Amino acid sequence: MKGQIIDTIKQYNTIVIHRHVRPDPDAYGSQIGLKLLLQHNYPEKRILAAGEHEQTLDYLAAPDHPTDADFKDALVIVTDTANTERVDDARYSQGSKVIKIDHHPNDDAYGDLVWVDTAASSASELVYDLYTYGKQTEDWRMPDEAARLLYAGILGDTGRFMFPSTTKHTFEAAGDLVSYSFDREVLHNAMYELESHLLQLQGYLFQHTEISGKGCAYVKLSAATLAKFGVTPSETSLLVGSLGAMKGIRVWAIFIEEGDEIRVRLRSKGPVINELAKEFGGGGHPRASGATVYSWEEADEFIGRLQEICSAG
Repeated sequence: MKGQIIDTIKQYNTIVIHRHVRPDPDAYGSQIGLKLLLQHNYPEKRILAAGEHEQTLDYLAAPDHPTDADFKDALVIVTDTANTERVDDARYSQGSKVIKIDHHPNDDAYGDLVWVDTAASSASELVYDLYTYGKQTEDWRMPDEAARLLYAGILGDTGRFMFPSTTKHTFEAAGDLVSYSFDREVLHNAMYELESHLLQLQGYLFQHTEISGKGCAYVKLSAATLAKFGVTPSETSLLVGSLGAMKGIRVWAIFIEEGDEIRVRLRSKGPVINELAKEFGGGGHPRASGATVYSWEEADEFIGRLQEICSAG
């Protein structure tokens, strides 16, 4: 498959790369890391990154602003996105051909070429694997900035190498990437240091988390609460791992009110949670998923189902 992807890349003069809405470091790492990798090795090609910019990821990079004309006869590559509903910028379907590169369960096998490996820690790890294949077959070279982005993507999706998805190969990839010229300390600080208003909200999370006897935890963040702390809904993604530090918790959900919907950020230390997320319009990994509910009553229904899973697991 890696050979087919590279052969296809070589056929197109314009390539537009997409990722999922509400991007995280792996979304930016795989998308813009791939963009810079391809630009470095095919400088004659026009390569663009699509999607709305996430300001909390300013320290990583920013996408481009492709026009409608850019999609004409273009190759589209979508990274780190399980289903078409989550692709940021619906114009992805206007390209000549679509390649999917992802590590989530392949429930929506969209695309003309589909490379999905659920054993990979991240989409950034897959882009790194594409690079190593390209290095062997096409004499590809890795620019330092692409290495920084791919490393950030791997770091983010493995929870600093603490998640079970981290493998020997993940460490090997990360070990190679850190040999390139970028400041890891600056990157780590940008990824994990928190502003004071987020630390205050983190304290609120710990104080208001409800925990059942089976290790099921949840906390609700209303729009009023977010406004009180001066935190945007997207910034709450920086706190989703916090509850995992509480001893005895096995699964946890953070409900974030945003407009007319309530986003659910869902994590687990064991029980499989992505099937529940799918029931509520979401999905993801077995231990890290997201969903959406549309009222606090529906949130309570979600909590009840989560408690059942925790009790049975």
